[in-house]
Amino acid sequence: MKVLVPVKRVIDYNVKARVKADGSGVDLANVKMSMNPFDEIAVEEAIRLKEKGAAEEIVVVSIGVKQAQETLRTALAMGADRAILIEAADDVHTDIEPLAVAKLLKAVIDEEQPGLVIAGKQAIDNDMNATGQMLAALLGWGQATNAAEIEIEGDVAKVTREIDGGMQTLKVKMPAIITADLRLNEPRYASLPNIMKAKKKPLDAKTAADYGVDVAPRLTIVATTEPPARKAGVKVESVDELISKLKNEAGVL
Repeated sequence: MKVLVPVKRVIDYNVKARVKADGSGVDLANVKMSMNPFDEIAVEEAIRLKEKGAAEEIVVVSIGVKQAQETLRTALAMGADRAILIEAADDVHTDIEPLAVAKLLKAVIDEEQPGLVIAGKQAIDNDMNATGQMLAALLGWGQATNAAEIEIEGDVAKVTREIDGGMQTLKVKMPAIITADLRLNEPRYASLPNIMKAKKKPLDAKTAADYGVDVAPRLTIVATTEPPARKAGVKVESVDELISKLKNEAGVL
């Protein structure tokens, strides 16, 4: 079985994001970028499936700017076999919207014919949490989102996911789309030998035009602002004082 994993280049989660002076978006100039953490978990899960013998090949795909090839090389160093970069933007500040991403991924899937697609449940830059669902709709495939555990049983994927009331287990017939949650696994670090090997693994460069997909944005960012600064906390001397403040000042009791 071939597994396809979409990965996105985003601002590193350890970096404090800063808003541009004109409020048009987040300033990414000279900012460290890395693989979206949820996508990293998806790559790790695909590698584990291959190690168990449930998968034979792992293909990673990234859609965005040319610099995303660095993200793909990271996935290859972790253990993916091949990579596809679809250049769909020239400016790092241009974010390709979920529907356009889903259409491009569908075109790739039509060519690659994977048995399973594992994607991160959302990207930490825009928090859309929509690409996996849109892709499933475009393909007419079954889907299981927010996966905390995945088991392959023949042509069926058994997925355990967290819901408000506890844990839910689904069985979805493959080919299918699964989106990964944080609790699915702990991604491995790429070793130096694997980083060197990744440089020789195939990476195909494509463009959005090659697939006939229009990636023009449909959404307009009106303004971007930083969250208000938090007020400093206060110390209380007793439980009675705490209750008094919660009741009279905070108004929560």
